[in-house]
Amino acid sequence: MDDVSTYRVLATPAVGRLRLLDRDTYEPIVTADEGHDAAVEEVRPGYLVDADLDWSTSEPTVESLSVRRPTLYAFADEAEPVFDVAQETWSEARLAGDSMNSRVTRNTDNEVNGVLYVFGEDGTTFESFRDGERPVEPLVDRVNEQEGEAPREVFVLRPASKEFVIVTITLRKSGQFADTLRETYERPRPSEPLE
Repeated sequence: MDDVSTYRVLATPAVGRLRLLDRDTYEPIVTADEGHDAAVEEVRPGYLVDADLDWSTSEPTVESLSVRRPTLYAFADEAEPVFDVAQETWSEARLAGDSMNSRVTRNTDNEVNGVLYVFGEDGTTFESFRDGERPVEPLVDRVNEQEGEAPREVFVLRPASKEFVIVTITLRKSGQFADTLRETYERPRPSEPLE
């Protein structure tokens, strides 16, 4: 039986496999490692895709796939240095006795360029964001509701101290803020379209 739905592509667990987050149920799905009719190696974590899945075996295969929005997700563990606004946001949460906090980020011209969230690390927070067990999706949806739907870049960072996890959503994909975060925290990735 085929299933046509919209998914968010998550960090890939193995070559050939695709980890998808169902946008309706927030359930993560891991596909088979072969037998796909679509080019699954062409999508990147964060892409919003429409896909037809073949569920006739225990691990689904992808029959067709089209990219709806090429948002990018990046995950970095032991990320250093921690940028000032993230450290300040976490310090404010701790002073208030909270396990999370958020704030709008601004560039040097005081223009809004993103939204930052910090969450206390309980030993599994970073992994649960990366694996889709704790979806980043509602945070991205909140930004899209305020700013309009557009390709964005999302950075999920765990500092070396492992005290907290940073989720930063940049308003512009490949904007200056996203480029700075990528250059600081992400290993080079294969080239992919900006729009």
